[in-house]
Formats: sequence, structure tokens, C-alpha cells
Amino acid sequence: MRTTLEIDNTLLKQAQVLTKAKTKKEVIHRSLEALIRQQRIERLLGKLGHFPLDLTPRKLAKLRADG
Repeated sequence: MRTTLEIDNTLLKQAQVLTKAKTKKEVIHRSLEALIRQQRIERLLGKLGHFPLDLTPRKLAKLRADG
């Protein structure tokens, strides 16, 4: 589908450098995929709820050692 958009050129170039995408189209596709993935993760986390996790690096190491 063809669409005409006005996109901030600076943002587009930064995204292209960071993603090493070869084309503007590739940058847009990767960006949309990342946005969708992030939103799905946030939605899933929202459904799971939150719980306190009192875990320090020391406690984690002990749990790993205890096996």
C-alpha cells in the first residue's frame, strides 16, 4: 500500500543508522514491528498483574548455587 507521510528527517536518519536498515521502507517496517511487539508485551504484563520480587544479586546467586 502506498502512503504519503511527512516524517522528521532527523528521526528517520537516526533510526536508519541504529537499525542499519538499507532503506526508509525497512526502517518503517522495523519500527512498526517493534512498536507492535512492545505493545503486546505491555498488554500481556498488564493482564498478568504485578507482584513484589525481593531478589538481590546475592539471593539470586544463592538460589542458583542451591540448585
